Amino acid sequence: MPLLFVVAITQVRNSTTILTKEFIDSLPNGWTEYAWKRINKGQEHNCTNKALCVEKLSLVLPERPPFVPRQIGRCAVIGNSGDLLKAKFGKEIDGYDAVIGENGAPIQNYTEYVGSKSTFRLLNRGSAKALDKVVELDESRKEVLLVKTTIHDIMNKMIQEIPIDNPVYLMLGASFGSAAKGTGLKALEFALSICDSVDMTRYFSESRKGHTPLHGRAYYQMMECLGLVKIHSPMRADPNRELKWLPSKSTISAAKFAAEKVLSRIGAGRDDPLRSCSIIKKQHKGTIMSIPGIRKAAKEHLKYVEGATIYPLEKSLGHGSLCTVP
Repeated sequence: MPLLFVVAITQVRNSTTILTKEFIDSLPNGWTEYAWKRINKGQEHNCTNKALCVEKLSLVLPERPPFVPRQIGRCAVIGNSGDLLKAKFGKEIDGYDAVIGENGAPIQNYTEYVGSKSTFRLLNRGSAKALDKVVELDESRKEVLLVKTTIHDIMNKMIQEIPIDNPVYLMLGASFGSAAKGTGLKALEFALSICDSVDMTRYFSESRKGHTPLHGRAYYQMMECLGLVKIHSPMRADPNRELKWLPSKSTISAAKFAAEKVLSRIGAGRDDPLRSCSIIKKQHKGTIMSIPGIRKAAKEHLKYVEGATIYPLEKSLGHGSLCTVP
């Protein structure tokens, strides 16, 4: 389990989680199969008519990713647990470069606990179908909405009718595998893909009807042990504790290579940024990736991968990624 987890984290760290037209174009039968079955849930029309599908999905499908790894410095991922009311983290949270929230979690009247800043908000299907209510949670109306895939005929109609000024993007599937699809985990996955460092408030509480947080908790705590995140929890005896031992980069690299070999993965054991690519396609000519406020670390990453965009393939931890190259 730890070896496979290291591979999953590496994959998330070096790839986008935003779904794009480029990704669907590059998939074999991407429009006729993936876009219809995975995104539009088979509603009304299949995507044999590509122009129709592009029109239906255009509001949530950028041409190429608007975010790249390590574009943002320090990020805070805010959970919805009632335990957050046991500690006033608000001032500290507002000091982060970006804050990632979840679903319909309110900000107003809770700023001393969760702060007033909200940069991104990850939405599940239920919240996505109530976008008119969600956008009211952020007074600035600049919050970026990240939607886990849902029926977009319904959602796009809602976006057009409200209307919504917020940027809206569609999230790619679960890179951590089919057994870990919780909204909290997806929010953390997105943060790891664009931030240098990630701190999170307590994202788990006691089990209740219809909700068992133990699976996600194990992932969060393992990520903390790997030094990828820091968890702030009022339930800990020492909320500000720091881990005294973390595996070195060489240890993590060795574990990554070992896991890739166990998985019989393409390019196993090679120190090549495109080693995991099982599908490689040329990027669209003349397409410019619009990335606001790109940092030096992000530029260095783009130079390292030689301008390639790397997409994790869904439910395919052992079968690599789809990569587009200049």
